[in-house]
Amino acid sequence: MKYLQLVDHIHALIEKNDLHIGDRIPSLNQLQDQLSMSKETVLKGLNYLLEKGIIESVYRKGYYVKKKQVEHSYRILLLLDKMNTMREQIYQSLLVETKGTAAIDVYFHHHNFNVFRNIITENINNYTHFVIVTFLKEDPSPIINLIPPNKRIIIDYNQLGLSGNYTAIYQDYEYDIYNSLSLLQNNIQKYQRIILIAHPEALHAEHVIKGFVRYCEESSINYDIIPDVDETKFKKHTAFITFSRYDSDDVSLIKLAKKHGFTLGEDIGLISYNDTDVKEILEGGITVISTDFRAMGKAAAQAVLQKKTLNERNPTQVIIRKSL
Repeated sequence: MKYLQLVDHIHALIEKNDLHIGDRIPSLNQLQDQLSMSKETVLKGLNYLLEKGIIESVYRKGYYVKKKQVEHSYRILLLLDKMNTMREQIYQSLLVETKGTAAIDVYFHHHNFNVFRNIITENINNYTHFVIVTFLKEDPSPIINLIPPNKRIIIDYNQLGLSGNYTAIYQDYEYDIYNSLSLLQNNIQKYQRIILIAHPEALHAEHVIKGFVRYCEESSINYDIIPDVDETKFKKHTAFITFSRYDSDDVSLIKLAKKHGFTLGEDIGLISYNDTDVKEILEGGITVISTDFRAMGKAAAQAVLQKKTLNERNPTQVIIRKSL
């Protein structure tokens, strides 16, 4: 591949100390003349060096030497919405699986579209792969589509509107809740109705609701969907399903159970999304529907290391505890 001649040329200049860290490399036109290459080939070589972290681009100034040698085969930009226990599991799994072969830089967009856009556009040529969690109110697909499909790995939420043959490892929220409630059928039958607490701002709420309604109607179970914990709806022989961002709904329901003298798992049922160490012991244990975030990180690593494209639903499990 001809662009690798440029890569070797820059490496040689660095090794002979003709270029030092912080030095500006020859301009695009100079490299074209020196190596008798087309502009397109030179840019391909420069992008390769950018991906490997050997050089960096400075706006309106040119390219500068950043380091002398490639320390890792891959450079991964991991873009998360926030940091919590589940996101930490993804990161740690990705880190372990790529140990010694990839450098991972972690960024957070905190559901801010402008931050999301800037992180991607400012780093578009600096990484071999982008592992991305979206969960944005605005449509991020035009920004994500700027990343070549072979470098693009979408995790957790199956973002719509993306082009090309890219990797996606996602939760299928509609399928997961339907299948999980089916597995919990015997436990749910002791309750007279089931209530889903679905905050409208949650992007995946509509998918969870579809699966929930389908299960309830096929099973002839009385149900309700409410946006927040409501004490007027808190009645005996009711099971609740929560998936609030910070598990605050679980706490509110447990407080109401104590206030009314109800026993969790007998008078009131509780099913929560995403397992944590706290849920394992809280009130004797909270029943959870939880995807395997470690498996998600591992699958993302496999897509990078094995240079393959995946499109798969991440495994989800049901853990039955005292709360149901």
